[in-house]
Amino acid sequence: MALLRCSKIQVDKVYSRAVNVPTFLKTRLMNITGMSEQWVRARIQQKGDRKYIHWKSLKYITIAHPDTKKRVDVFALSIYGLVIFPKALGHIDETVTDLFDRLGRRVTLVPAILAETFRSLNAYRRAGEGRFVECAQLLLTWFHSHF
Repeated sequence: MALLRCSKIQVDKVYSRAVNVPTFLKTRLMNITGMSEQWVRARIQQKGDRKYIHWKSLKYITIAHPDTKKRVDVFALSIYGLVIFPKALGHIDETVTDLFDRLGRRVTLVPAILAETFRSLNAYRRAGEGRFVECAQLLLTWFHSHF
């Protein structure tokens, strides 16, 4: 951790950074799947404050879509949503869709997977089922050596 010294900051002002507002789930799914807006809109489900798309809808695309790249992308999105970052059984969360959409723009998933692994191991420790000695650098080294 480092402290920064900035001589131009004024004490009586509030500084903030503009938030990158993600695009709507519908647009991201249209980009990833190559399907129409009507198709995507009909399959988006709301559970609480989160939006999901059911795996069965994506399964159809992995089997029947004419574009091979889109089939592979949808299959990879399904793996991310169902295996790596599961939220609801059989559903792909909108945050996973946003993360997957950013992959095409050269955003690496390593920190996200490390954070999820770190969170899972901490939850396991809190449940009293084991002990996890936290060392993010060691976890990162292990990740790079295995993937």
